[in-house]
Amino acid sequence: MDSATKEPWHLWVVGIVTLLWNGFGANDYTQTQLRNMDYLNFMGYPQAGIDYLDQFPAWAEAGWALGVWGAVMGSVLLLLRSRFAIWSFVISLIGIALTTVYEAGADMPAELAEMQPGWFPVLLWGLATFQLWYAWSMKKKGVLR
Repeated sequence: MDSATKEPWHLWVVGIVTLLWNGFGANDYTQTQLRNMDYLNFMGYPQAGIDYLDQFPAWAEAGWALGVWGAVMGSVLLLLRSRFAIWSFVISLIGIALTTVYEAGADMPAELAEMQPGWFPVLLWGLATFQLWYAWSMKKKGVLR
């Protein structure tokens, strides 16, 4: 694709929608890391949930950060038509995998588990995989430089 050729309209739709979605995740990550009690109370985090967050090992925290910030950066790079969006989404998926591994073996408090619907991890993995696939397909079509 010639660099003067206009990108497809759906690049903007996917880029903006995923940036909004990933931005929500980044806000949640930031607010919980800062232990913003106004936010945690607004979101309905029970004290047992906050205690659970405090027990995350460093590698699980790193996974959460990679998942969130890799996705945000991937959306921004997608909008900028950068081929590096692919690598950002790969990093995000690695981060999600690390967090998923930790949460699968952790003893999550029932009050916190009740806050997250059972379909949410499927949605999270599905959207993260879609973002990688979409960036890869845009690179293959010559849209990303």
